[in-house]
Amino acid sequence: MFRPLADRRARSFANCLSLLIAGAALGCGGAGTRAPATAKFSDLTALFADWRAFQRPKVVAGVPDYTRAAMVAQHRELESFQKRLTAIDTAGWPIHQQVSWQVVRAEMNGLDFDHGVLKPWLEDPAFYVTMFGDRSDQPAREGPHADGAVEVWSYAFPLTAAQAARMDSGVRVIPTLLEQARTNLVGNAKDLWIYGTQSVKEQSAELAKLGTLAADAPGDLRADVQRAKEATDQFAKWLDEQAPSKTGTSGIGVENYNWYLRNVQLVPFTWQDEVTLMETELARSRALLALEEMKHAKLKLPPQAVVSSAAEHTRRFNAAVTEYMAFLKDRDILTVTEWMDPAMRAQIGAYSPPPFEFFTEVDYRDPEVMRTHGYHWIDLGRMANDPNPDPVRRGPLLYNMFNTRTEGFATAWEEVMMQAGMFDARPRTRELIYILLAERAARALGDLRMTSNEYTLEQASEFASANTPRGWLSLKGNLVRGEQHLYLEQPGYGTSYIIGKTQFEMLLAARRAQLGDSFSMRQFMDAFNDAGLVPASLLRWELTGEMPEDVKRMLEGR
Repeated sequence: MFRPLADRRARSFANCLSLLIAGAALGCGGAGTRAPATAKFSDLTALFADWRAFQRPKVVAGVPDYTRAAMVAQHRELESFQKRLTAIDTAGWPIHQQVSWQVVRAEMNGLDFDHGVLKPWLEDPAFYVTMFGDRSDQPAREGPHADGAVEVWSYAFPLTAAQAARMDSGVRVIPTLLEQARTNLVGNAKDLWIYGTQSVKEQSAELAKLGTLAADAPGDLRADVQRAKEATDQFAKWLDEQAPSKTGTSGIGVENYNWYLRNVQLVPFTWQDEVTLMETELARSRALLALEEMKHAKLKLPPQAVVSSAAEHTRRFNAAVTEYMAFLKDRDILTVTEWMDPAMRAQIGAYSPPPFEFFTEVDYRDPEVMRTHGYHWIDLGRMANDPNPDPVRRGPLLYNMFNTRTEGFATAWEEVMMQAGMFDARPRTRELIYILLAERAARALGDLRMTSNEYTLEQASEFASANTPRGWLSLKGNLVRGEQHLYLEQPGYGTSYIIGKTQFEMLLAARRAQLGDSFSMRQFMDAFNDAGLVPASLLRWELTGEMPEDVKRMLEGR
């Protein structure tokens, strides 16, 4: 089981927290002491700015330093930030400020856990991938990655001289960073090594594309892209050569996972709780799918038409956005702002012919379904157009801590919109909702069994594929293994879709019970959106004004 750097102080904090929850105005410093009360939220935001600067690696000659000496030094210095945090007395603060304090604490725990358990700079070759051609739909790119990513999608081509210079500042680092990686990577985790090597090879392909896009770019970019590609290819070759010597497991184990859930992801469940929940959701989704299929067969409903051309794709996907925005507004579900429609429409993408990966199978039968899960783009649009006034919540949280709010809520929203009547005119779409839920539960069970080292990544992929209806999550595609690799890299991510869905449903039910007939979905959703992209368990506390018992136990370390 992971023993954190500040384990004794954390236990002392848990004891203080139980008193604070009961209303006692005690400081939460070291055992037997009263910390100096600050009572100012600005102390937290100042610490947060210092913390975020510290959390990034030192840069040596333009290259982030993940060498053993640098990481040992960073871990040693972390305790001083944890001391500063526990010295901030939150007694009397509004709940939303206490929630932000908990977020900062969880981020510090995340770095502690990285040093004590995950150590991606030692174990995971994919950590050193820093070139990305496609935009993530999350506040920050999924999984652990070295500092200094080059997000190619964010540039407009042809590049100006200033753009080329900015891009080149990241590209020219790649050869030196990969050379450093050869020394840093001493781990024995077989699956992380093998599938991380595939990610490195994908970086080579991205650099090849960039070489074409930037062929006429001013300055040294084109030459540096070529050097970066050559270095990436040489690194991949070295990884392949080392692969036969890697024989260890890649999962972090159940005890470490339980600590990570409660102290970093802020999920009030254990590994076993999550297994039970995922098994229940898998059975529920498959049973309800069977009932829907039987009902629709009895009604002789025809199969759903699949998008089959670029023109049809453009027409149906744009119509789906129009219908979605109108539904949200007409049913008074949330406040629809002027930037939402273009934010959704900009992510429609282009037609892709068969064979289809899983989500395309769903998307091309009813494009509106994945527009509901595409609430991600509304979240990102809100960050850009209506930033949160709280600095702690304004940008992406570290360690993908946002995932129960982003991925979990988006999964919940699919079924909420179905129950709200969005698909009443297209009843066979109900089948798609349950297929989506089954896939999320199946891959999460694969994830959990990789964590416990019961499954290899290949076995987890086989399980997810076999338990996803209609054979749509095929082992012949890239998606199933790519998802499991991410979940192995980032504990808690694969389960976040259903964990966050469950947390949102608990919150919605609690607010309806509190408000009775005065409950308004629009007011509820507006408050939900205004709270920002923090872990779903904390939203239950903040938006109800009452700390749920399971959240209390989690924060107290019980």
